[in-house]
Amino acid sequence: MSTLEHKSITIFKETVLPGESKTINMEIATLHTMTKLKIPIIVERSKYSGPTILLSAGLHGDEINGIEIVRQIITNNINKPKTGTIICIPVINVFGFVNQTREFPDKRDLNRVFPGSKKGSLASRFAYYLLKEIMPHIDYAIDFHAGGASRFNAPQIRIVPKNAELKKLADIFQAPFGLYSKNIAGSFRNSCDKLGVKMLLFEGGKSVNINEEVTQQGIEGTKRVLDHLGMLNSKKEVFYPEKPTIYISKSNWIRAKYSGMFHGYTQIGNYVTKGQLLATISDPYGKIEFTVKAPNSGYIINVNDAPIVYQGDAIYHISTQISDV
Repeated sequence: MSTLEHKSITIFKETVLPGESKTINMEIATLHTMTKLKIPIIVERSKYSGPTILLSAGLHGDEINGIEIVRQIITNNINKPKTGTIICIPVINVFGFVNQTREFPDKRDLNRVFPGSKKGSLASRFAYYLLKEIMPHIDYAIDFHAGGASRFNAPQIRIVPKNAELKKLADIFQAPFGLYSKNIAGSFRNSCDKLGVKMLLFEGGKSVNINEEVTQQGIEGTKRVLDHLGMLNSKKEVFYPEKPTIYISKSNWIRAKYSGMFHGYTQIGNYVTKGQLLATISDPYGKIEFTVKAPNSGYIINVNDAPIVYQGDAIYHISTQISDV
């Protein structure tokens, strides 16, 4: 039986009581035109006690697919919890979202400056206030991302190795793929880990693009996690995929050995065998054509969708070792 919640939450001097809904605007800086940029923080609280989860996206302003996932979660009232609190930040990097760029106006990658500084660069200040004002309230987090540039990621959850609690949450989310990857210094995920926040990082799709299948994978996985935590609104249905998550412990990038027009023949998520033809790279005059073959058997978890590639460009991400645990 659920117990009534009595604790209030205060973010940027705004107090949210149990059972309340409130949108709090994070105002840290202004544009060069003196226009204030507001970052909406959407807080939905149940009357009943439970965990607090953050659903965030747009850490990189051009990764729109993640923003679309959080937007649909809000639109469909999935963010109204049965117990506990759900905090949604659909767009963290509003600067980048406005300009369709990955970075902040100061050219810094927000996901490399955590924990930030109160008097540092613009990106650093945002990181500082995000950790100071919001994260102390958070127990769990799902941060949504997409592949950079034209590189399309298969829907996947990334977690650190040898963390049983995160592995269990990843199993429940049940994305097609799970990648074991170490925390990167300066990343949001790394700071959350140090604060004791249990974070799943979702990757799917590519920058400046919305893919409906990726969006649904993100939404349904989130619903499964909320259901597991006892937070999902009882009016919402939960669906479980037939196939379990395939966990990848090691992977490599296949890079273009030549520059030219890129013709890919391999679908994202497919299993390929060593020596299988993946793509061709040709000149524009019809005289030269180079083949790209799989260096090993494995799953293709990222595909470069660019029509033209340059020597050294990452064109495929392929698994080299599958994990049993």
